Parts: sequence; structure tokens; C-alpha cells
Amino acid sequence: MELAHYSDFAVRLVNTEEPARNKDALTSVDDVRALFGASVQMARRVTDTDVTRFRNVRGRLRAVFEAADRGDHALAVDLLNSLLMEFPVSPQVTGHDTVREDGSPDWHIHLAEHPSNASAGYAAMAAMGLAFALTEHGPDRLGLCQAPPCRNAYLDTSTNRSRRYCSDRCATRANVAAYRARKRLEAEASARSGRTADSAQDSHALSER
Repeated sequence: MELAHYSDFAVRLVNTEEPARNKDALTSVDDVRALFGASVQMARRVTDTDVTRFRNVRGRLRAVFEAADRGDHALAVDLLNSLLMEFPVSPQVTGHDTVREDGSPDWHIHLAEHPSNASAGYAAMAAMGLAFALTEHGPDRLGLCQAPPCRNAYLDTSTNRSRRYCSDRCATRANVAAYRARKRLEAEASARSGRTADSAQDSHALSER
């Protein structure tokens, strides 16, 4: 499994909450289990207690994205290091689940966690994945959606570091809003210009009397 894959764990968890909309999609054991995706064995270990634990980790991961998004990269790294220290993992070389065309193992790094509970295991993978993304691509690649009120987290993998939105939907919504704002300003400017012209004509007419 590629290390980059684990960064998705962080993004998925952070985006279960939309603070600006007062929405929380992490309210039950089933909600937590859905975060693990194909990792069915890990998902089975989730208990009611993990719901609260996952929310706590979610808040700490969001703080990493918030710090990076506003350019406070040193704080983002400090917050992430705190998570890495609390939820350590053991990297291992494996090739058991993938093979090359010649039938030989496709050796790669796998994060082997030894957690006391499901939330600790998830937090370990999410933090390590985020650390890999940050060191590989830079902290400015961690962002929060710029289409209000959405503030979903994302990892910018664009070649020119141009990503500003979490999804095409938010990008379209922001572009439409910007277009409407421009049209409104143009209409207001046109109206002001018209009033100025009318005022000038009235003044000219009065001066000729």
C-alpha cells in the first residue's frame, strides 16, 4: 500500500464535519466504520467509545489543516508531530497483496499499527499519511476549501499548486458567485455613471437659463 494512500484517512475524517453549516456526519459506530473503507478487519473493532475518540482526533487533524491553510507552517508541523508521538506506527516492507507482471512481489512500505483501540489505529495511519504528504509536497499543499461556507480539507496535488477548492462542485459554485458579483458591480457602476451624466445635463441646462 502506498504511503500517500494514508493521507486520505486524514482528509476523510476531517470532512465528516462542516462547522459553518453545523453538520456532523460522525455520530454513530456505523459512521466511524465507514471511514475505514476496505479495512474491514479494523472497522470491526470500532465500539461506541470510539465515536468520541474519533471526534477528538478529527479536531486535532483539522487544526493541522487550518494552520497550514493560513500559512503557519511551523504550527502545522508541531501539531502533526504531537499526533505522531501519541499515535506511533511501525513501517514494514510487504509484498503480500500485490504482484508484478512477472509474478514477483511488488515490495512496498506498509504501516503496521499496534493500537489499543480502533481510533488509535486510524489516527496513527492518518497522521503518518499526512506527514508523508507534508514532507513530500510541502505544507502549503494542505488546504481548506475557499468556497464559503464550505471549509472541507483537501490535499493539493496539482502541478502548479493552484487548487483552492475541495471539489469541482465547490469550484463551480465559487465561480458562479464571483461572476454574479462582477455583474452586480458592473450594473452598479453603470447606474452611477448614468446618474452622474443626468446630473451634468441638469447642471448644464440650469446654467443656460
